[in-house]
Amino acid sequence: MVYAIVRAGGRQEKVSVGDTIVINRVAGEAGDSIDLAPVLLVDGDKVTSAQAELAKVKVTAEKVEDLRGEKIRILRYKNKTGYKKRQGHRQELTRLKITGIA
Repeated sequence: MVYAIVRAGGRQEKVSVGDTIVINRVAGEAGDSIDLAPVLLVDGDKVTSAQAELAKVKVTAEKVEDLRGEKIRILRYKNKTGYKKRQGHRQELTRLKITGIA
């Protein structure tokens, strides 16, 4: 089984061909091809982590859709002063389908 650890969206993800991952928003349209930087490659018993060899490896993904994460509610409160502040946040995300590890 071949899989790779790639750096995507500020995190590292374990991917193999056909997997779907969700990362931070990437610019582009649905259907665009995106190259991801491999950190580690495992091909059966062979593990590749050398930078010179990883430069030859290419992990490609197809952008499936843009979406937004769950809403996070932020509440600030200070006792005895009546100070309350409420804020919300939804992270912008992208769903990718891994198309190839070569």
